[in-house]
Amino acid sequence: MTTEDTTSNVPSKRGSSALRMGPRKKASTSDPLISHGRHFGRTVFALCNYPSLLTNGILRLEQMEETPLEDFSADERREHRVFEQLLDSYPGLLERLKNGSEEEILHVGELVRRSGAAGARGDDTKTLKSAVLDWISPKGDAIQPHLHRNSKIDRGFNHELTGSLLCPAGLDWNDPETKENLRSGEMLVCGDQWPIFLYAQYTYDPDDPWCGLLRSRLLVCAYKHVFTSPSSVEKEPKATRSGNARLHGMNCVTIASISYIATQVRFALSSSSVFSRTDTTTDSETFYHSLLDLLEDPEEYKEVDELLTWWNRQVFPTSSAAKRPVSANSALSKIRQKRLAVKQTSNLDVVSS
Repeated sequence: MTTEDTTSNVPSKRGSSALRMGPRKKASTSDPLISHGRHFGRTVFALCNYPSLLTNGILRLEQMEETPLEDFSADERREHRVFEQLLDSYPGLLERLKNGSEEEILHVGELVRRSGAAGARGDDTKTLKSAVLDWISPKGDAIQPHLHRNSKIDRGFNHELTGSLLCPAGLDWNDPETKENLRSGEMLVCGDQWPIFLYAQYTYDPDDPWCGLLRSRLLVCAYKHVFTSPSSVEKEPKATRSGNARLHGMNCVTIASISYIATQVRFALSSSSVFSRTDTTTDSETFYHSLLDLLEDPEEYKEVDELLTWWNRQVFPTSSAAKRPVSANSALSKIRQKRLAVKQTSNLDVVSS
């Protein structure tokens, strides 16, 4: 999260941001919101305190009758965007919240969070712990020294392979001093120090840090494993299979889903055994938020648009979102060029006048 505009003129009745994970509480049983929460956590916002998100959102709707959203802090605006996305994606939820008691709002939040988003995250963490070893194994060879599928104690910087993948971009894992400092913990790695495995071919260019970012084969394998089906990692998914994406009508990649998968892979490679928001070793919450901060930055629109197009070609190649560049001599290209020329001429006329 950014610290920009942290001071707000809007009175607030709440504590910390809802876009941070809250304390664990026992959740309820079957409800359509559970399935919805699983998908929402993976694709819109993962590490979120949903009861607070709903409570704050309802309160903010009342405040916005007198105060425009622009007058709220940057964190509050982002939180409200997530709240609105949740409302838009589940018809009837706003009425359910407005007509319900405070207890009902908290109950709905717990359904979305605990049994939904947190449940999905736990399931993905469990399956990726083993699967990731298949994707990082040298082709035609076994990982040496051996890594256990059901234990993570020997992963992270403790192992040559996982350590090389988790090494922050810009650092040299092959440097003995760097390697020792990372292993001993003398060099603390924060969540916003992105690991090299995020980059295509695990190659980082300090002069062009966008080059290859979030385009590694490892990320694509994990994304397909979670969203289209484990069997689709090495081959095209069958139309008859009901993967998570198909079950929820998902036909394009989202910014949050890329960040979610990156966070899951980073945790799978680490030596930490339990996913926790208070784990300062993995610092997963900071990592997830730092990726969202970049990908949601309007200044990075061009790079992000190209990134999403690339991802859709990898995961949803038949989707319209996996658009190809317009052919140079096509009629569509000529129409767009003419429209751009007219627009530029109009802009010049406005400036000259």
